[in-house]
Amino acid sequence: MNANDRTPADLLRSALASDPGRPLVTFYDDATGERVELSVATFANWVAKTANLLQGDLSAEPGDRAVLLLPAHWQTAVWLLACSSVGVVADMGGDPASADLVVSGPDSDSLEAARACSGERVALALRPLGGRFPQPPEGFADYAVEVPGQGDQFVPYAPADPDEVALVVDGVELTGAEVVARAREDAGRLGGGEGGVRVLSGLSYGTWEGLSAGLFAALGGGGSVVLCRNLGRLGEGGLEKRVSDERVGVVRR
Repeated sequence: MNANDRTPADLLRSALASDPGRPLVTFYDDATGERVELSVATFANWVAKTANLLQGDLSAEPGDRAVLLLPAHWQTAVWLLACSSVGVVADMGGDPASADLVVSGPDSDSLEAARACSGERVALALRPLGGRFPQPPEGFADYAVEVPGQGDQFVPYAPADPDEVALVVDGVELTGAEVVARAREDAGRLGGGEGGVRVLSGLSYGTWEGLSAGLFAALGGGGSVVLCRNLGRLGEGGLEKRVSDERVGVVRR
């Protein structure tokens, strides 16, 4: 952590500088059996590639609004930090009709809602190993096709202003500085001592509580997150085993 960090992207840069090899996001999908573990360095590489896609191919600029119609998923976490890197407002579950661009998951309801956006549209298949759509949805760029060729280093055309809106969640607008402050406060409440706490979260990304437990508190406090989708699919004793196997300190569900 760095006392001078003012945006979520700053928090990620500090984590990368201090300990790039430590785990940051471990993702489970209990409907498919998928498990993905991303170190700070690997996560930051995905963020850089996605930010280059945003700034370059999608022509996004600071202050533009990106509606994210996405579940709690490691790729959603990547998009949140990519938006912060460019200075784009990440609006979780907002109205695509008034957005500059929209990023949708693969389910038909999200894709249909996303078509209301007159700007750029990106679709995520959310398949294991970041796989692409067998057949991309009409009118959408397939993220898994577009992102691999992007650069591994990102340099913004203009630095993100920490006092401008960076995140909208559950209708509440937060500046980059407010996101950082909240993340640090939540990390302090979670505890965990030196090196931060490892949090298992089965919460939706549609609330601040879910975003904090599933990403921002880990960045704000030097911890890590075990992000679980479809946690209800775990059988009897499954949660207790995962908590033990993953050395989880705090559970939020």
